Amino acid sequence: MTIKSMTGFSHADGATETFAWHWELRSVNARGLDVRVRLPAGNDALEPKIREAAGRYLSRGSVTVSLGIESRAGTQEIRLNEETLRQVVAAAEKIRAMTDAAPPSPDGLIAIKGVLEVVEREESADELAARTEAMQASLERALQLLVEARAGEGARLKAVLQDHLAQIEELVKAVETSPARTPAAIQEQLKAQLDRLIEGAGTLDPGRLHQEAVMIATRADVEEELKRLRAHIAAAHELLEEDGAIGRKLDFLAQEFNREANTLCSKANALDITRAGLALKSVIDQMREQVQNIE
Repeated sequence: MTIKSMTGFSHADGATETFAWHWELRSVNARGLDVRVRLPAGNDALEPKIREAAGRYLSRGSVTVSLGIESRAGTQEIRLNEETLRQVVAAAEKIRAMTDAAPPSPDGLIAIKGVLEVVEREESADELAARTEAMQASLERALQLLVEARAGEGARLKAVLQDHLAQIEELVKAVETSPARTPAAIQEQLKAQLDRLIEGAGTLDPGRLHQEAVMIATRADVEEELKRLRAHIAAAHELLEEDGAIGRKLDFLAQEFNREANTLCSKANALDITRAGLALKSVIDQMREQVQNIE
C-alpha cells in the first residue's frame, strides 16, 4: 500500500504521419480536483475527454494539462488562389491595352505574391479520428506517469510522517514518565495549591472547597490527553498503510493531535511537561504542513 502526493509532473509524446504532439501534466495540492486545460486552437473538443480521463486517475489536486501540436513535413500543399490570379490577369490585360507590353508568362504570374499559397493539407474524417484516438492514448500514458510520480513523492512523504509520529511518541513517553506525574508529586502540588486557595480566600465552606479541589485535581491530570494522543498515533499509522485518498482523514487527525497538545500545555504542572508540550506542538505543525500535500 502507498500514499500519494498531490505534487507531480509527467509528459508523453505521440505522432501520426501528419502531426506530432506533446502532453505536459503538472499537479500541486488543492482541496478537491481542479483540472485546467490548455489546448491549441481547433482542439476544444478534446477538453471533455481530458477531464473525464483525469477524473479516473486522480481524486485531488490542481492539475494543469497542456497540449502542443506541430504539423510534420509533407502535410503542406501549394494551392492556386484563382481569384487573385484573375485580378492579376485583368490588370495585365489593361497594361497591355495601354502599352506595347508582352503578355505575362505563367512563371511570371505565379511569382506574384498571393497567386500561390502554401496551406496545411486538410485532414480527412478518418485521419482526424485516428489522430484523436492516438492523442487520447498518449494522454492516458501521461496520466499513468503522473500517478507514478505522485506515488513516488508520496513514499517520501510517508517516511517523513512516520518520523514525525516517532517524535510525537517519544514526547508522549517523556510526559508519561515525568517525575511531576508521580502520585507523591501530584499530591504535593495539590496540597500547595489548596493551601494557597484557603489562605487567599479566608474561610470556604466544605462544599466549595471540595469543588475547588476537584477542579485543581482535574487540571493536574493529563492522563486522558496522553491516552488520546496514543490513540491518534495508532490511527495515523493505520492510515499510512491504507490505499487510496487519505489526505483529508490525515488532515482531520492532525487537527485532533493539535487539540490534545494544546490541552496538555494548558494543564502542564511542571517545566519538563511544558517543554515537551511545546515540542509536541512544533512537531504536529510540521506534520500538518506535510499532510496538506497528500491526496
